[in-house]
Amino acid sequence: MACTTILIGKDASYDGSTIIARNEDSPNGQFEPQRMAVIHPKDQPQTYTSIGSHFSFSLPADPVRYTSVPDAVDGHGIWAAAGINEHGVAMTATETITTNARVLGADPYVEYAPAQGVKGEEGYVPAHRGGLGEEDFVTIVLPYIASAREGVERLGALLQEYGTYEANGIAFSDRDEIWWLETVGGHHWIARRVPDDTYVTMPNQLGIDFFDLADAEGERKDFMASADLRAWMQANHLDLSLGGDGSQFNPREAFGSHTHSDHVYNTPRAWYMQRCLNPSDDWDSPEAPLSPESDDIPWCRVPERKLTIEDVKDVLSSHFEGTPYDCYGWKGSSKSRAAYRPIGINRTNQLAVLQLRPNVPTGQEAIQWMAFGSNPFNAIVPLFAHVDSLPEYFCNTTSRVTSENFYWANRLIGALADARYHDNAMTIEAYQQAMTALGHKTLREVAASAHEDLDQVDREVLERANATIASELKRATEDLLAQVLYTTSCAMSNGFAMSDNER
Repeated sequence: MACTTILIGKDASYDGSTIIARNEDSPNGQFEPQRMAVIHPKDQPQTYTSIGSHFSFSLPADPVRYTSVPDAVDGHGIWAAAGINEHGVAMTATETITTNARVLGADPYVEYAPAQGVKGEEGYVPAHRGGLGEEDFVTIVLPYIASAREGVERLGALLQEYGTYEANGIAFSDRDEIWWLETVGGHHWIARRVPDDTYVTMPNQLGIDFFDLADAEGERKDFMASADLRAWMQANHLDLSLGGDGSQFNPREAFGSHTHSDHVYNTPRAWYMQRCLNPSDDWDSPEAPLSPESDDIPWCRVPERKLTIEDVKDVLSSHFEGTPYDCYGWKGSSKSRAAYRPIGINRTNQLAVLQLRPNVPTGQEAIQWMAFGSNPFNAIVPLFAHVDSLPEYFCNTTSRVTSENFYWANRLIGALADARYHDNAMTIEAYQQAMTALGHKTLREVAASAHEDLDQVDREVLERANATIASELKRATEDLLAQVLYTTSCAMSNGFAMSDNER
């Protein structure tokens, strides 16, 4: 999947929350309907079967409840994408990242190979299972962890045992920490704790640009990795730092890529997100230290001010506004406006912003903000995650196109509004602000009225709050659809009135 991720440490966020967020984007030419679900322990499989990799293995016997954003159409796996479990641990998986031939030569992907020939006959080669991947990660990790650190440890162990068939980045968070794990080849991995006062931008590239191997091999305070990482790197000459002793190790140089495709598809997104969140830096002059095609855009940095949910939504909806690269803009040329891949792209399936809040009643810390469809045209709203069920408006998506669920309503709005972007922009902005304001208002009111401990009564309060948000959201979204449909219909090329022939 082609996605974009932002991570915000607790000292960099507006209220002390840890925040991890990701656009889940389909590959070019694909649009995968999405829904939400609450997975209870009784519904969690005891034996997990990977559809793409053609193998099964046993899962632990003690899963906990968690939220999920799976594919709505059955047939090629769960793809749970993002969720928060009942221990207050969040996970989003995955950000597809890049690697290079040196890494894959040293540790090839574990790819499924179908059987060749006829069983029992000469020359028959049995099928070879594949490894784990985005289809699998949330389902086999999130129900079994009680902290972000445990998430890294469990996934790391699974990668070492079963391998993977792709390069991926995975985020874990709890109230105190955010960890980012990147796969390296078929079985190796690295993970870094996000510094509390920073944010991280991840645009489909291997991103970590500094790694403390000594910490990963010892205390593991801020870094973790495969146990044999240093020896494997040395055996395969992967460390490209001039010192060669691991003290200035840059994983992006060793394990990542710097191709022309990166400069068109990936690095411009990191450049623009950091441009938005550190706007006082020099981004535009001839002497600007970073450009959209720079290979050394920092993995993490301290923002100029505390960052909000609205900041997350804005950068993950962006299309290079205010620059010559804006596909809806007037600056530059037709060539520059098509130069780089927007963050807020047409084929976004969903955006999940996973917020774990401090200083709120127990059970209210876990908030899953959700949007579906193309982000420039949708709104994001919060849902309490410590619940037994979620509103049908978020959960009843099927392959059938209908305005009766949040996914398809947003897809319809986006397709209609795009055709008359500037005519619809103010109406959509008003809707987005109203829905996000509704979300903040609901969170504040529930916090003021709820009990201190999470029990069944409190859970019902949270479910009623979610239902209220869903009801108001459905009404407002249907109103927006009607307004956008009218505006775009009025501008159809086949419009004609009797007065038109008098011009």
